Amino acid sequence: MESMFPLLLLALIAIALISKAIVIVKQSEAIVVERLGSYHRTLSSGPNIIWPIIDIPREVEWRYNVENSKGRQAVVQQKVLRIDLRETVFDFPRQNVITRDNVVVDISALLYFQVTDPVKVIYEIANLPDAIEKLTQTSLRNVIGELDLDETLTSRDTINSKLRSILDQATHKWGIKVTRVELQDITPPLEIKGAMEKQMRAERDRRAAILEAEGQKQARILESEGIKDAQINQAEGDKQARIMSAEAEAQARLRVAEAEGQAILRIAEAVRIAGGDPTAYLLGIRYIDAFREINAGSDTKTIYMPYEASAMLGALGGLTQMMGKGANSDT
Repeated sequence: MESMFPLLLLALIAIALISKAIVIVKQSEAIVVERLGSYHRTLSSGPNIIWPIIDIPREVEWRYNVENSKGRQAVVQQKVLRIDLRETVFDFPRQNVITRDNVVVDISALLYFQVTDPVKVIYEIANLPDAIEKLTQTSLRNVIGELDLDETLTSRDTINSKLRSILDQATHKWGIKVTRVELQDITPPLEIKGAMEKQMRAERDRRAAILEAEGQKQARILESEGIKDAQINQAEGDKQARIMSAEAEAQARLRVAEAEGQAILRIAEAVRIAGGDPTAYLLGIRYIDAFREINAGSDTKTIYMPYEASAMLGALGGLTQMMGKGANSDT
């Protein structure tokens, strides 16, 4: 039994060395290996064989600030052996930034980055998360310091693009690539928020007043156009009615004139046949009609008699007798 103990010990040591010699790296991960304290190689995904004791994976310690549920910042320490090659999101705690018009706003941001060179991540920067956070804070202060409050609230895409360009150039030598920067919240002070709400309320009231005035204007325009069209139509109708009335009256007068002309012709023919003067007869008839109109009226007690009425009536009576005799002779 005592002779078996060294062999068993050697077997255990061999198994331990073999287990240390075989390193399995997961997909999208990398491990940096140092040989006797200097960089040797980077282990990629899959099984890898190293020399135990001589080859040692490099482990780094990262410290960064996080914001807890109570809104307070806390420092988190993390020992990292395997470098994650996937795109990683880094949530920055809320910070105060001063705009160009001296307004202090609270801004929280998200940073998306991806490790492109694990060797540089370990050897070019001591604490990568803290370095990214400090660089983002200073770059954000510089970008926001060039903008007014209104521009800051309405230019998120511009701010994100500027920050991404600045951070990507600065972090290139660290072996990472910044893919995207997003501003989460931009919170101005309470008095500024109150003033902004009043301004927005006043702007909404102004727009409502403008819309109401425009509506009233359009209504009045439409109403005046309706009145105008109605008056035009009414005037056109009155015009057509007057034209038709005038045409009807003209036709009626023509008919009356034609009837009177035919009657005068017949009377003149009859007077001529009786041997009288048609002109004298017609004048006598007109004289009688005019005399009747002079003495018309129910309350008239005075009778007007023209000076030459007896002669005219006598001539008219003689003419009537002659017409009567002519009629009897014809019978």
